[in-house]
Amino acid sequence: MTAPARPLTPLTLVSGGRASDREAIIALALPPQQSNAVILEGLADGNSLLADLAEQTSPPAALDLLRIAPGCLCCSGNLVLRVTLNRLLRHPPAHLFISLADATHIEQLRNWLAASPYDAWLALEPELVITDSPLLP
Repeated sequence: MTAPARPLTPLTLVSGGRASDREAIIALALPPQQSNAVILEGLADGNSLLADLAEQTSPPAALDLLRIAPGCLCCSGNLVLRVTLNRLLRHPPAHLFISLADATHIEQLRNWLAASPYDAWLALEPELVITDSPLLP
């Protein structure tokens, strides 16, 4: 008898704008009352809205915030992203967001995430792309 298939974790890639813009868009898109995880590429630019939000969530594990050093996640950061994802998906969140500092290779990253083994764990959602005129204050 095989184990029941676990549900796929929705994954949204977020790119464009400044780090604070991406964090604000993710904060608006977080499904309420669920455990969420966010992988941020790059360094924060001083005020991390998501870090403040993670501290305020109850229970604290309702928002798992992970940061990866800057670097293309499908090239130089591939191994770090793979290790981070594998650890995170041992106890999958209800929704996962990955914030990209540079969207140059977003299609390659999307293809990598759609391939084995991640195709059995992740459901790729449409990207959130911040343009030059974000809808943020």
